Amino acid sequence: MQLIDGKATAAAIKAEIAEEVKRIVAGGGRQPHLAAVLVGHDGGSETYVKNKVLACEACGFKSTLIRYEDNVTEEELLHCVAQLNRDDSIDGFIVQLPLPKHIDEQKIIEAIDYRKDVDGFHPINVGRMAIGLPCFISATPLGIITLLQRYGIETSGKKCVILGRSNIVGKPMAQLMMQKQYGDATVTVCHSRSKTLKDECRAADIIIAAIGRPEFVTADMVKEGAVIIDVGTTRVPDASRKSGYRLCGDVKFDEVAPKCSFITPVPGGVGPMTICSLMKNTLLAAQTRNGK
Repeated sequence: MQLIDGKATAAAIKAEIAEEVKRIVAGGGRQPHLAAVLVGHDGGSETYVKNKVLACEACGFKSTLIRYEDNVTEEELLHCVAQLNRDDSIDGFIVQLPLPKHIDEQKIIEAIDYRKDVDGFHPINVGRMAIGLPCFISATPLGIITLLQRYGIETSGKKCVILGRSNIVGKPMAQLMMQKQYGDATVTVCHSRSKTLKDECRAADIIIAAIGRPEFVTADMVKEGAVIIDVGTTRVPDASRKSGYRLCGDVKFDEVAPKCSFITPVPGGVGPMTICSLMKNTLLAAQTRNGK
């Protein structure tokens, strides 16, 4: 069993991006600039955005954080998005999700200029990804593809089972794993209503678990030598930790790991690659806007 180290891989990629940024600046170009819009004070979102700011520093990017209280109106948020769309100094920006219930998330996503949509959530980017055209690929699926490539994991012709059908992970992951230039795999998408879910998993060469249920995937669902990618990050109470909780994946790691050829841990697997992929998309946005 080999552990897939997302933390180390992300650090290596950020170092590569930093070198490219130095080259751009030395050639008279400007630093890539990422902006983030954060609404309210959700603990997970606060941590995630803080990590994005730190990643920008590591990559040599300029970053801007725009904050609103959770009583911000939808109209105010749409106005902010419109301003960021027009701001030529900003290459890409994200509006951190989830948003308060009184705001229509989809309306906000669709208001973002798809050429600055480094989260890859705009329908134009999603559509272009689905048919294999150049676009911003949403960060978590891009991070998973990058890990599979960096670890030399064979995916072509393999049976890949994806647990979960969300717009952020499950659906785009299935599209990428089907496409010849990325996964070239035979893909099955399972979800909570799938009657043959366990049987599908037992036959899978690769399982990508993004179902949002802690320790859902157990040893009896995994065949010997399978590759396991765990996207789950659920906070579960843990009195022994200073924070009072620990992050738990969708895979029961201790019992599944011995059966695997490769497996991602939680934390330290897919998570760091998500932020790293956002940096890759921001660099691409800057290069595209500079006509390179």
